[in-house]
Formats: sequence, C-alpha cells, structure tokens
Amino acid sequence: MSQAQAAAVAAPDEKETKADLLARDSLRILPLSCIPLETAPLQRARIVKNLHLQGVVEMFQDESTGSGQLEPDQLPTYFGWDPNKDHADLTRIRALSSLSSYDVYSLRIELRRLGIDVNDHKALTLSEDKSKELAGHMKSFTGPLLQQVYGSGEENIQDFGQLVGLFASPNKAEAQKNLKKLADKLEIDLIEVPAFLEDYADTFLSLAYFKDCLDDVVPKVMSFLENIGDLRSNLQLQRTTGFLETCDFMEPRLNSIITSITGRFERFDQHTKNLWDDVSATSFQRIRRLIKSHHKTVGGVLCGMSTKMDAWEAKFGTNSQGAAVVARADFIMSDMRHGIVRLEEIEKSAPDIAEA
Repeated sequence: MSQAQAAAVAAPDEKETKADLLARDSLRILPLSCIPLETAPLQRARIVKNLHLQGVVEMFQDESTGSGQLEPDQLPTYFGWDPNKDHADLTRIRALSSLSSYDVYSLRIELRRLGIDVNDHKALTLSEDKSKELAGHMKSFTGPLLQQVYGSGEENIQDFGQLVGLFASPNKAEAQKNLKKLADKLEIDLIEVPAFLEDYADTFLSLAYFKDCLDDVVPKVMSFLENIGDLRSNLQLQRTTGFLETCDFMEPRLNSIITSITGRFERFDQHTKNLWDDVSATSFQRIRRLIKSHHKTVGGVLCGMSTKMDAWEAKFGTNSQGAAVVARADFIMSDMRHGIVRLEEIEKSAPDIAEA
C-alpha cells in the first residue's frame, strides 16, 4: 500500500456519510476522525478488527482496491516517524487496537480508562436510524415506564427522544401527578426527571443494542456449527491432518460461549422486568451498574463472533454447505480457529451478575 493510495481518500465531510453512520453502529469499526491525533492522514483512517480479531489501521477501503490495512507497528515506517522513540499517535493507536470491541458503549468505558477524549461525542452514540430500529426491543422497557405515568403503554413512542419530550410536558393532570410520584420514588426533583430518563434511555438502549447483535449472530454460529458437523462426515477430511482436532477444539468452545452469553441476557431480563414494580433510586442504580459492568465483555464477545461469522458468510455465502469441502475446511483451520480462545477468555471474564 502506498501513501498515494491513502492520500487519495477524501477528507471526511462535516455531514456524516452513510459509512460514518454504519461505523457508529458497528462493533468492529472505530473511525479515527473522532480521536485527537497529530497525523492528518490517520484522521481519515479507521481501526477495524480483522479475521484474527486484531485491531489494524485501515487506510482505505473500496470495492475496486479492497482494504489497505497496516498493523500498528508498521505505522512508523509508513509515516517516517523517528524509530528511536514512540510517536504519540503510535502509543494511542496501539492502545486502541488492543480493545476487544469498538461499539459505542465499550468505547465510552475504554476511552475514559485510557484518558483519551474525543473530538465529537456524537461518535459515541448510536445513529438515529439504529435507535429507531431498536424501538421494538425497547418496548419492554418503555411500556412499564409509560404505565407508571400514563396508566398505559400505548402511546406512539418511536424513540426515547419522544419519551423524554412526552414526560417533559405531560398533557394530562393525572400524568403530572404520577410524574411527581415517580420523582419522589427516585429521590430527585421533578425538574430532574428528563435527565434521569435520558440516562435510563441510554442504559436500556445499550441492552437493546447488544440483544439485537446477539439475535443476529446466534443463528450464524448455529449454521457454522452445522457446517462443522457436515464436514466431519467427509472421508477425505477425516484423513486431513489436524481437521478433526480443530473441530474438537472449536465445537465445545463455540457452544459454551453462546450458551453463556445467551444465559447472561436471560438473567438481565430477570433483573430488569420487575424494575418498575417498586422502583427507587437504589434499584435503578443497581440495574444500571449491572448492565454497564457487562458492556466490555458482551461487546468483546459479540464483536469477535460477528467478525468471524460475517467473514465466513462473505467467503462462502449464507448457504455455505454447498461450498467446496476442502476450501471450507482450510478456512476453518487457518482463520476461523484463530482467536477462539481469546473469545472464551473474554466471556469467562464477565462480572458475576449476583455480585454486580
């Protein structure tokens, strides 16, 4: 990859492009335009997770030229930085490339831990389209809240912005009285309720976002495991050195990871479904801490799983069992296996829900 190729990438417009919005909603893409860096071309690049779950700097990407990627330690040679000292941008890129996920919720935690501010805090929020798309997942959280104030959950709420607006100016006397009761339960002033709702919205929007990602990746993992089962029965592959050992290595680990993370979401549901039965400042903060304490783990597992399963589908299609058996087996042994242990470690590192 030449510097001319990278320089050919247009500088980002002030108005977000479709690619910018997709990156905000992605688990595996971090646009560097939001990170303070000294090197101008890096501001037009992004960090992405590759198939081996390594964070690499993608200097350009399009259908004709493909993806131009650099490992962080290749940057000094590429940009001509002094090899005898760490460039400030290199230190920052190394730290960012090591993160397990680039979803906006994990990034908020990790950037704060790394002491990295951002140029545009909007980059750490989901896009408006994604938030609206998640409205279906959010009904289980908005319904009980509307019930508390309006006596029903039937108001036509498409996103939490509308919900905050609805509560900021309730149009029923009974709603105003119930809103005051809610504020008393939460031990806050009535004027602070909209701010609380924004916090509530973001907390449960994160849960809806990760649940949506989980619902997307689980069928893909199940399909991939069916592929492994299909390939196991092939006589040629049974004689291929290392293939059956790879299957024996991957199957129980993938099953364990999926079982563990789906079980965790079931426990989230158990903890949150009765929140509004006896809501208080303490009960809400407990639920909020519970969900936030799992952002990094959930994001890391879902990022890794989706990166691998999307790469599998990109190479062999959604009906991958029709693809050549040797090609599938080679890809499993060379690329799909790599990083599975890391995903297993991330999942096992999750905080204990009872303690949280």
